[in-house]
Amino acid sequence: MKRIAIDAMGGDNAPQAVIQGVNQALKDFDDIEIQLYGDEAKINPLLEMNNRVSIIHTEEKITYDDEPAKAIRRKKDASMVLAAKAVKDGQADALFSAGNTGALLAAGFFIVGRIKNIDRPGLMSTLPTIDGKGFDMMDLGANAENTAHHLYQYAIMGSFYAQHVRGVAKPRIGLLNNGTEESKGDPLRKEAFELLAADSNLNFIGNVEARDLMSGVADVVVTDGFTGNAVLKTMEGTAIGIMSQLKQTVLAGGFKAKLGALLLKKDLKKLKSSLDYSDAGGAVLLGLKAPVVKAHGSSDAKAIYSTIRQIRSMLDSDLVEKSVQEFERLKND
Repeated sequence: MKRIAIDAMGGDNAPQAVIQGVNQALKDFDDIEIQLYGDEAKINPLLEMNNRVSIIHTEEKITYDDEPAKAIRRKKDASMVLAAKAVKDGQADALFSAGNTGALLAAGFFIVGRIKNIDRPGLMSTLPTIDGKGFDMMDLGANAENTAHHLYQYAIMGSFYAQHVRGVAKPRIGLLNNGTEESKGDPLRKEAFELLAADSNLNFIGNVEARDLMSGVADVVVTDGFTGNAVLKTMEGTAIGIMSQLKQTVLAGGFKAKLGALLLKKDLKKLKSSLDYSDAGGAVLLGLKAPVVKAHGSSDAKAIYSTIRQIRSMLDSDLVEKSVQEFERLKND
């Protein structure tokens, strides 16, 4: 049985969206147990009772205004902190929250702990491509600065995730750069290129540009946290902008435009779906001793459900143990 500790009070729509997603996941997956950490009085009316779900009551929670490291130290009974401790103590196999990102990263680093031989855990998410297959990208902001060796380790972890969780047989790894030529980039990118190219176990395809990401140029894209976070938010903003402009054009276009939109309704829904990465689950903090996953703060029930499904796949594939073995091998080589 896969045991998932969930911060039921994290996120803009908590606990309603969280519990709705949990209810659906419990119906669809009979091999998971859910531990909900939060205010029992707010959770109970929403929860469809099941012998595979339990509530660990606490009224303390971490808000978006809290300073992450201080909140983890001072709010010892916060729902996120208690869920992280359950993972550390072996009472749960994975941690999930849609709350304060910085606090969850801190909980992952300081409570759950990192895998031995991994220098710097990174935040990874599966982002959309035109063909619907998606690509994994890290770091998306767990670290503002990275070394070339960090990027090399991200390639290994990202490749493992793509292979064992998403089922990509031989993941193509690309290094995000300002050009595809080998000579392009700053010292960080050039050194990272050399490390990636030297490892024959990696399917490294070279430098890739941001404009080609949604065309499926690579299965795994590695970059530093500052750049990754900027690219992620640019993609989010572009998707929102495209759908907003399309809606305004239809509304301002008169009868013919509305009729055309009606005829294209199914296709427009497909377009919207192709730009929405919530169906792939949350952002994973790779490099820790257990899966720690962050859903978007505005996650609805569908996104919560998708993230639980994602965590189930991670536990099913034994991703963490395989990562431990790989990094132990690298140390001994």
